Amino acid sequence: MVKILILLAVIIVYSWAWEGLKVDLKSLKDSGGYIADFVSRLFPPDLTILDVAWEKLLETIQMSLWGTTIGAIISLPIAVLSANNLVPWWVRWVANFIQNAVRSIPSIILGLLFVAATGLGAPAGTLALGIYTVGYLGKFYQTAIESVDRYSLEALQVSGASWFQIAQYGVMPQVLPLLLGYTLYMFEYNIRAASVLGVVGAGGIGFELVNYIRGFEYNKATTMMLVLLVVVTGIDIVSSQLRRSLEQK
Repeated sequence: MVKILILLAVIIVYSWAWEGLKVDLKSLKDSGGYIADFVSRLFPPDLTILDVAWEKLLETIQMSLWGTTIGAIISLPIAVLSANNLVPWWVRWVANFIQNAVRSIPSIILGLLFVAATGLGAPAGTLALGIYTVGYLGKFYQTAIESVDRYSLEALQVSGASWFQIAQYGVMPQVLPLLLGYTLYMFEYNIRAASVLGVVGAGGIGFELVNYIRGFEYNKATTMMLVLLVVVTGIDIVSSQLRRSLEQK
């Protein structure tokens, strides 16, 4: 009976969500030709701009590297103050509120904010990525810290260890491989996010990509996307291997 009720609840929720989408099946049926026309304009890629693509891609990687580093440095103390096994509830509430507030701001808005503050270019994108990273990496770090073996923390408390000693010797050695793995994942993700920030002029390969699309130079846009695909795939493979090696330690 419980399973039937759960199934009915799932059906009702998805029906409600489908109704809210207001999908016009007729327009979807006729959209195939428009999609095929757009895709046909993307090929063949214009390889004469490979030098520009690589230059902007390197800028994107640099933005992601610094943005992830800034975000990780800010995220760690916020995550510690958010963990339910380390601090009282009122401290957790404030720290979690900060995380939730940052996560509620779209990366595009952060990009616009820092473009207004520093002007067009990579610095604005780097700062936007740094703040954007805090919202997610802080939560990942918090989850890792809360998964620590509580008996080891209790043993340190009984022995008279201070709060800082508990965090330093009881928490960090256990969670460090996880934190590094999450940070690598965020670095990989931020390369994609940096390309999106180009829409608002926050530097990187996304800035050139949007300019080519706006100028109807779809062949050049294809080159940008292919270069990004190759590098992101390579970074994903290396990052995945590093994360697996860290998890095995």
